[in-house]
Amino acid sequence: MDFQELIYQRQSCRNFDPARPIEEEKLEAILEAGRLAPSACNGQPYRFTLCCGEAARNVASATMGMGMNKFTAEAPVMLVLSEEAYVASAALGAKVKGNDYRSIDIGIAAAYLTAAATEQGVGSCILGWFDDAKVREICGLQKPVRLIIALGYPKENEVLRSKKRKDASELIGRIE
Repeated sequence: MDFQELIYQRQSCRNFDPARPIEEEKLEAILEAGRLAPSACNGQPYRFTLCCGEAARNVASATMGMGMNKFTAEAPVMLVLSEEAYVASAALGAKVKGNDYRSIDIGIAAAYLTAAATEQGVGSCILGWFDDAKVREICGLQKPVRLIIALGYPKENEVLRSKKRKDASELIGRIE
């Protein structure tokens, strides 16, 4: 699958097949893509916690507050992206420039992880709605959780939806 095809194929899956586990080699390929994602000063200020089985069900439960994300109950894997400390050079740059490089780095890693999942034929959905304290307790984490990615094979009836995006003229400017 080339990159153009990948970006048209990747979508948020909200219809997982709970009976179909993800093969270990595919999980490893997805995690390796996240490990290789670029980050400020190559500091990788994050941790990936792979939750399967009962742990996945518990994390999924922590994403369902106020009736949200009910579809995660069927995701066989929940990947928790939590914050870690900056390396010294990135910490200095963040302070001097007033930029939150850690959040940018976590977003880039999430993009790599979900693109790799698509390449492997695995569905994904990035979640920002969750109970941080509950997820940290489940995963034994001390630092804040920033994103959770639900992973699993889409059910047979899952269709590729057309992309609803802003027109390029609303997003792209050019100065010469």
